[in-house]
Amino acid sequence: MKKVTGDEIRELFLRFFEEKGHQVIPSSSLVPLGDPTLLLTTAGMVQFKRYFTGEATPPHPRLASCQKCFRTTDIESVGDSKHLTFFEMLGNFSVGDYFKREAIEWAWEFVTQSLGLPPERLWATIFLDDDEAFRYWQGVGVPRERILRFGEEDNFWGPAGESGPCGPCSEIHYDLGEGIGCGRAECGPGCECGRFVEIWNLVFTQYDQQRDGRRVPLPKPNIDTGMGLERTAAAVQGKASVYETDLFAPLIELVSRLAGKGYGKDEASDRALRIVAEHGRAITFLIADGVVPSNEGRGYVLRRVLRRAALFGRKLGLEGPFLGSLARAVMSQMGQQYLELMTNRDFILSTIEAEEARFSQTLVTGLNLLDRIMEEAKQKGKSSISGEDIFKLYDTYGFPKELTAEIAAENGLTVDFEAFEEEMERQRERARAAQRVASAEEKAEAYAALSAPPTVFVGDEALKKGSTIVALLLDGQPAETASEGDEVEVVLRETPFYGEMGGQVGDSGEIRGEKGRMTVTNTIRHTEKLEGAYKDLFIHQGKVVEGQISVNDEVEAIVDEKRRLDIARNHTATHLLQAALRQMLGSQVQQAGSLVAPDRFRFDFTYSSTPTREQLMEVQHMVNEWVRQNLPVRDRRTSYREAIARGALAFFGEKYGEEVRVLEIGKPPFSRELCGGTHVRLTGEIGLLLILGESSIGAGMRRIEAVTGRGAEEFVEKQVSIVEETAQELGAKALDIKGRISDLRAELEAERKRALTLERELLRRKAKELAEKAEPVGEFKILAEPVEEASSIEALRQMGDFLKGELGKSAIVLGTILHDRPNFVVMGTADAVKRGFHAGRLVKEVAAVTGGGGGGTAKLGQGGGRDKNKLGEALKLARKLLKESIQKS
Repeated sequence: MKKVTGDEIRELFLRFFEEKGHQVIPSSSLVPLGDPTLLLTTAGMVQFKRYFTGEATPPHPRLASCQKCFRTTDIESVGDSKHLTFFEMLGNFSVGDYFKREAIEWAWEFVTQSLGLPPERLWATIFLDDDEAFRYWQGVGVPRERILRFGEEDNFWGPAGESGPCGPCSEIHYDLGEGIGCGRAECGPGCECGRFVEIWNLVFTQYDQQRDGRRVPLPKPNIDTGMGLERTAAAVQGKASVYETDLFAPLIELVSRLAGKGYGKDEASDRALRIVAEHGRAITFLIADGVVPSNEGRGYVLRRVLRRAALFGRKLGLEGPFLGSLARAVMSQMGQQYLELMTNRDFILSTIEAEEARFSQTLVTGLNLLDRIMEEAKQKGKSSISGEDIFKLYDTYGFPKELTAEIAAENGLTVDFEAFEEEMERQRERARAAQRVASAEEKAEAYAALSAPPTVFVGDEALKKGSTIVALLLDGQPAETASEGDEVEVVLRETPFYGEMGGQVGDSGEIRGEKGRMTVTNTIRHTEKLEGAYKDLFIHQGKVVEGQISVNDEVEAIVDEKRRLDIARNHTATHLLQAALRQMLGSQVQQAGSLVAPDRFRFDFTYSSTPTREQLMEVQHMVNEWVRQNLPVRDRRTSYREAIARGALAFFGEKYGEEVRVLEIGKPPFSRELCGGTHVRLTGEIGLLLILGESSIGAGMRRIEAVTGRGAEEFVEKQVSIVEETAQELGAKALDIKGRISDLRAELEAERKRALTLERELLRRKAKELAEKAEPVGEFKILAEPVEEASSIEALRQMGDFLKGELGKSAIVLGTILHDRPNFVVMGTADAVKRGFHAGRLVKEVAAVTGGGGGGTAKLGQGGGRDKNKLGEALKLARKLLKESIQKS
């Protein structure tokens, strides 16, 4: 058998299918672009999904790829010898071109000739009645006895829902040898003992399943195959586990060295080593593709996996940060194949460092709490951890619920997930606004029920357009007519109004007809998928202000031009801002959200550090330089794949069809993004961009708020007005304000010091007066008096120090009213403490009289209360307690 590396297997596969007439397509991101229905890319066919559904035309009928994949279903299983979260999927695909014969013959040729796997160790599985596949496997030389038939559970790929494309599949299994597994004579593919490893799955998509369960042959069947690189490497390299291949051995070795644990000596340590190595690789790739830790969606998957790695690292004895070292090893090993690892190196490392540090702060406390919870459950004879406890670990200590469940299972306990979700829902309910409105789902159902055709948007060419009302909603229900005063939603056949989407707010304006007029306060967009295509309805929301409007009325739709231009200036500015940020901070900057309104805009982006003021100023200068250059802003239509191939930036989570709109700025373009929003024609129309603020909105997430055009002009006018008014107040010229303020601050500081000196002298004199009121108790003197002269608690403490100097051996309680509340300071000399005096305990009792509390050390206590009228009563108690504390010894 040939001994080839994992990298060589990848290269051999792609070259083999390129020679068979396939177009090699680079791996897509782990974040599925244009498909918000998927959390992460789970298979090689994900980026080709639109080709198989007929939504898009493939660049070639034969395709091949090595795709980065991530499956969340296997997170808890990682740690055994075979499961992975992140893996590479080699695949060849046919979109209506070749079918079973070629797929089977080429698969056999590749594994036996290119990889050199012994034919006698290869088995094939097929669907029960797939005699066609059986003939082809026999035709390439697989003996009848090594072709096994299985049912739908194992060898049939069903549709994604109740109906859709589906078909049988055929798998290639590799026999690792009799020395591995159960040792039974009947052992074969399908046995769970680990002897047989599935390395390639060939899916024959040949049916369209109907809702009634019937399967109708597709006019053009397809091929979708997937070969796990890691499993194949194990077979080729003669290893019983993927973790022993050259793809993982360097990572296992690194973790072993960091932890001082040898691999293969202890199963518990081996499991932890595999978890840390696998998860370290997985989080590196997730972050490289723009995922940042959070408590939702992909961010939660990343947080969960990273914290599981941190936990098992702790079990190995790794006390300090260590995941960054693992990420560097992954970059070194795989950076040549996946350039995003190197491009986003700093972002990856800083994100890991921040999240690892955040979890380490609560890890030990959380583990100790979990230990106590589990011990108490066992002592009470319980077999489960309550949802309240799981929620506390999640909410306070950052323990993913799955991690708690895993630790509990190791200790023979289950967890109450249902009760946990109830706790989560209670938290969500507390966070919801008291005012309830119709849910998005209810509105979507109402819009979907309209029998209106898709709205034609003409707002890029005109801001005024004659049109027809095709649907109308009153109180969320379809209606024929709306009268003056009615709040209404209107759908037009054609509209110049932009519907809210992609962070850009909707247009406002007017709709005028012969019989009536409505003001449009907002325009939204409802999108639904019908017959493989997306249908857009533009919903014009507003109020009938004159007469009445009805379905089928001929109307004129007029957009508020000034407002539209304000929005357009801000939207184009977000593109310029992103380009400048990426030039200044690096390609790790990726848009994570935005709000484009007429008066301002905000731009959310991924970045692991805090940009300096100098960097933000330079970004602002870059944008304004582009504005002054009056550069062309052009849009063009092209295919989604071509746009991405040419470097266009796409926003994660947006839905994109086969044809997309690309907005380019500059000649040649330095900014190229997929965008359906409204924009200026020349950057000079923006006028001016001013960054108003920058802040953190979460781990690895930043937000910039800015204004342009009229908003920037208004901001500057306000700032100038403030400067002029301040100059007038100071009796100085505007240019001299800074110096005048510095002079005033110096004068104020001098006055403050003089006032403190006077207060100190006043307190010293008052202390002498109060000292005369001290009551002797043996060799000690005690004092409990009110002080009106103290302006702060610090002044009260200072008076106490003066009194101790005057009285010698003493114990003192001073009370005063600050900000309309009683405050107390209790002090005692070292001699008093030796006699049993404790200032901290005494002040607690005294302050309690006024409805408060306090504490402190034996020599100094401090407290406060709420009821100032009880100050005298509290000081009376203080005298009694002082006397008792001195006399009791």
